[in-house]
Amino acid sequence: MSPLIVLVGPMGVGKSTVGQLLAERLGTGYRDTDDDIVAAQGRTIAEIFVEEGESAFRAIEKQAVREALAGHDGVLALGGGAVLDPDTRALLAGQRVVYLSMDVDEAVKRTGLNAARPLLAVNPRKQWRELMEARRHLYEEVATAVVATDGRTPEEVTRAALDALELKEA
Repeated sequence: MSPLIVLVGPMGVGKSTVGQLLAERLGTGYRDTDDDIVAAQGRTIAEIFVEEGESAFRAIEKQAVREALAGHDGVLALGGGAVLDPDTRALLAGQRVVYLSMDVDEAVKRTGLNAARPLLAVNPRKQWRELMEARRHLYEEVATAVVATDGRTPEEVTRAALDALELKEA
């Protein structure tokens, strides 16, 4: 068993919204590894970062992604930093992975680059740019298709993802 589609991309790009729309259009289930982590840990991702640090969170995330890739056959959305782990990137090889991309101006509009995002707590614009510089090539490395989300509605992004993967709606 493996997912029909895996969505990757930065925080706030719309993976959850587009993932749910894709699942509806394809007549399949939707799963988000961030939701899995929150449910299993009984606390928010921000709380895990504060209480245990990023490296502890990444270990939890790696396991959540491994379990979801092995146990879900619908649309799967991964957290923004999941691709940092080389083992996770190896697991994504051979999967249908869509990288949802956006630029910093779009990120500001969508997320307000707020403090609820632990990696963007100080100087969010600068930190977002630095995160993307560190991650963009990793998203591209695992991607089967890249779909720009800037200036597009979730429905338009969903249609573009289906077209890029040549998948038909259920």
